[in-house]
Amino acid sequence: MSREVHEYTVAELEEHAAVQLPSLTNDDAVDLGLVAVEVIREWDVSLAVDIVLGGDLVFRAKLKRTGPGNDPWLAGKAAVAMHFGEPSLLVKMRHVEAGTEFTELDLDHDVLKAHGGSIPLRVDGEIVGTLTMSGEPDAIDHETAFEAIRRYLATR
Repeated sequence: MSREVHEYTVAELEEHAAVQLPSLTNDDAVDLGLVAVEVIREWDVSLAVDIVLGGDLVFRAKLKRTGPGNDPWLAGKAAVAMHFGEPSLLVKMRHVEAGTEFTELDLDHDVLKAHGGSIPLRVDGEIVGTLTMSGEPDAIDHETAFEAIRRYLATR
């Protein structure tokens, strides 16, 4: 891995939680996914990326060393982002800052995985889906996902 792992604060991640998209059709999701693939290749990281809209997997790509082992992580991180309405890394970091363990919550931890990499996608304030990455340390998964959204929005 060639990327430096950024140590996020809750305040930084809260800014990432407020991202709004103008719209998000299936075609938009594919465009966002292709931007994500571009970032993954440019940054030379080994990541799988999913974009789910309304419970439907619209885009998936697995680059480099990713494979079926990433599937439960993609699903689990996305489940956290949907359940809490915040990036999965923010959910994790809130618990780290509070000195509590996410695993102590009365939740199905086989389904919900509080590790970075999933960002809820909002249109008009409503969560319509998730962009999720898995394969590197979770801060890199998150950073790559957020960069893909940032670049996608810059073209809109």
